[in-house]
Amino acid sequence: QVQLVESGGGLVQAGGSLRLSCAASGRTFSQYYMGWFRQAPGKEREFVAAIGRSGVPTEYADSVKGRFTIARDNAKNTVYLQMNSLKPEDTAVYYCAGAITWYKARDPFDTDYWGQGTQVTVSS
Repeated sequence: QVQLVESGGGLVQAGGSLRLSCAASGRTFSQYYMGWFRQAPGKEREFVAAIGRSGVPTEYADSVKGRFTIARDNAKNTVYLQMNSLKPEDTAVYYCAGAITWYKARDPFDTDYWGQGTQVTVSS
């Protein structure tokens, strides 16, 4: 069992940056592939980024490639999402997820563990 708690969301102007953190409970964090997803009002939850158990590989949605960076620190049981050059269309609730397979870490409908979400709002 893994419990995930996100933090770092907030309100930022377009072009600004935010760093999301996701703290995981338990001693088995390094055994999980980790992902970030987001859900905007009226839209389905979508994949944002994923990272392998040791920090590689990484994968990004086309919409965030070159602007967002996912990283993890297994010693701190934490995964991060650095978001730069934010756009109004990045506004959403961002969710951290943990999965036992690489496939599940990128699937918004089949991952194993979810955090409660953190709101990111980008103003124009």
